[in-house]
Amino acid sequence: MAKKIKIVPLSGTFMVTAIVGFLISMLFVFKLSPTWGVAFMIFFTIMIVAALISMTKAPVPEKEFEK
Repeated sequence: MAKKIKIVPLSGTFMVTAIVGFLISMLFVFKLSPTWGVAFMIFFTIMIVAALISMTKAPVPEKEFEK
């Protein structure tokens, strides 16, 4: 039996943190240590993908329609 995946809306700061973290990893950390730079870039890329999935698939809360 397959479990249904529940997608929750993530905040905008989650996406901003992921983008800024990726850029810092690419520009600064990678120069100091390529291994850690690649590891952090993969981590922040996963965060960006999660934020994009959340933006496209998550249900809109009912209170957003009331405004």
